[in-house]
Amino acid sequence: MPAAGPAGGPGAAAESRPGPPRLKLLVRSWCHLCHDMALALGPLLEGSGVAVLEVDVDADPALEARYGWDVPVLLAGEEVLCRHRIDPPAVTAWLQKTAKLSSF
Repeated sequence: MPAAGPAGGPGAAAESRPGPPRLKLLVRSWCHLCHDMALALGPLLEGSGVAVLEVDVDADPALEARYGWDVPVLLAGEEVLCRHRIDPPAVTAWLQKTAKLSSF
């Protein structure tokens, strides 16, 4: 999955486009927990139309300062859904809430 650039870079523009619901997964390229969370998201999101944007915190000094070693983090906007390990009930609840909001 493509990584977003720093604020105002190409990733920031893609993030603001309207479209399907989007989650942001903050990762480090060498982090095994990050890889585990990315893999675990696949089956949970299958068929949902939700896009996941992986962002390498090492590529963005502001994110690196904010999250440090505290990755992976799965964000829905500014809401933290999961930290360090996947939380299937939290992701499922977010998907249900998002589906209800988009049906209006």
